[in-house]
Amino acid sequence: MAHCQDIFDRLKADHRRQRALLDRLGGDAEPGSERRELFEAFTFEAKAHAAAEEQALYSTILRKPALTACGRHSVAEHRQIEELLNDLAATDPGDARWLSKFRQLDQRYRHHIDEEETEMFPRFDEVLTDEDAIYMRQVFERRKPIETIKAEITPEPLEQAEES
Repeated sequence: MAHCQDIFDRLKADHRRQRALLDRLGGDAEPGSERRELFEAFTFEAKAHAAAEEQALYSTILRKPALTACGRHSVAEHRQIEELLNDLAATDPGDARWLSKFRQLDQRYRHHIDEEETEMFPRFDEVLTDEDAIYMRQVFERRKPIETIKAEITPEPLEQAEES
């Protein structure tokens, strides 16, 4: 059994930060600039986390035959979440549809990170080596700040994303 707790703890710390942002967004955030600022902070955090996680964790997982399906599932969820983020970015925070779209994103995102923490990480830990764990932590720590700088708000209504 690998000792992947270090990288999983790091990913879970990001998840806690993301849950806190979602809680604030779904709570009493004002529909104007406060909601927009919180949404942008969440978007940058979520996109940077997903990109760094794919480069560190999922690039390793996809090379393990016993875990390939799990890895593909999680990466596909990242794409779905990104589409929901982009759709929400294209919606005015004061628009009545914004909160409905946010709830969909919130549910989808929490499902994803809960699934990672309760199902995926324990399963991954059974297959990954100590060397994998060290590599993943190093890559994640190197890539996360870079991906945070590269993260963008990309307003694209879901209908347009589905057509592309």
